[in-house]
Amino acid sequence: MIDSLASRFRRARLHHGHGATDAETEAFWLVAWALKLDFATLDATLEQPVSAAALRRMGTIAEERIATRTPLAYLLGEAWLGPWRFHVDRRVIVPRSFIAPMLMAQMAPWIKRPGSVKRALDLCTGSGCLAIVAAHAFPDAQVDAVDLSGHALQVARRNVKAHVLEERVALHKGNLFAPLAAKRYELIVTNPPYVKATAMARLPAEYRAEPAMALAGGKDGLDLVARIFAQASRHLTPKGLLVMETGHQRAAVERRWPRLPLTWADVADGGIVCLISRDALEAFSVG
Repeated sequence: MIDSLASRFRRARLHHGHGATDAETEAFWLVAWALKLDFATLDATLEQPVSAAALRRMGTIAEERIATRTPLAYLLGEAWLGPWRFHVDRRVIVPRSFIAPMLMAQMAPWIKRPGSVKRALDLCTGSGCLAIVAAHAFPDAQVDAVDLSGHALQVARRNVKAHVLEERVALHKGNLFAPLAAKRYELIVTNPPYVKATAMARLPAEYRAEPAMALAGGKDGLDLVARIFAQASRHLTPKGLLVMETGHQRAAVERRWPRLPLTWADVADGGIVCLISRDALEAFSVG
């Protein structure tokens, strides 16, 4: 079934990247969902019968995926980061941040003592996924999560409840740091919109199914990135760390802020997550 579905997806020239990087992984995910198995921990032994009902479930979803180009995550109502499942729908971007594995590793080697993280912040939280992963990774931390979209926060609230983290993850509606007053954090993570205007116009259908406000970063894609760089130091503790995903925009970031001493994390495709301390931000004029 996995081979058959993957072949169909390849022939249909689907675009992947919403929780699955290729046709085989997406087919694996669909089969796991149809068989009511855990996608994150499914055993490699796949020699088991598939019921007629499961076949129908797979076929129906596969047909809709191909016909509509809707991301599989929306069709299944779920997305995964590591071992954790999150509810998703069209109110939020599909979780896929490369910050997640860094959080799962408790930000090693950049954070020497995970227990020192008592307060963490997730800006542009969307589904709440990074805030929730941060809460799992740093069990002593209180986590704030901010988003401008009230619809996204409805989804985040559902996920926070599902992970039983209502007492440790607080959701805030507002524009970046605006709803946080003078709060400071040992760790700020953010996966802001960073797609430039010309690229937005060329996005495949799968990406156009997502909320545009979660992707569009202005003319050069760096509108939100610039504001976060400019404001973050006021919300970091003396040893605090800002971690920001910028995707394909690394070169553009380095051109615009050539003197900013950014560290680029070696994750997955490389060079898509930057890190900088409060001291380094304060030492340079960012704008």
